[in-house]
Amino acid sequence: MRRSFLYNPKLKLRARQMRNEMTAAEKKLWYGYLEQDRNRWLRQKPIGDYIIDFYCPKLKLAIEVDGTTHLENKDKVYDKKRTEELEKLGIKILRFWNNDILDGLAEVENVIEEQIKNIKSPNK
Repeated sequence: MRRSFLYNPKLKLRARQMRNEMTAAEKKLWYGYLEQDRNRWLRQKPIGDYIIDFYCPKLKLAIEVDGTTHLENKDKVYDKKRTEELEKLGIKILRFWNNDILDGLAEVENVIEEQIKNIKSPNK
């Protein structure tokens, strides 16, 4: 099996641990939507030096689920750098707050579906 050059084996165990310890918002998004989506989504996918919450390789689309820790200034700087580096790889990042998912999964689904349509039909 051919591995992507972006795969970082040093993150394998941490990613597995994170899959087993998903937050309530991550669980709701995964079991309530992404797991059944026609596009194949991966949970806690190591890419480069990062672990992406949810990733669809076919679409090069990543979804990050953020909690209150992401409000800290140092975390904002880290998230910005991370997003920039992943976008250089051609990966589009969607970010949602935990509350967005917990209180309004249907709206989050609409945003994701709209982004998927834009990726599949970029000229519209």
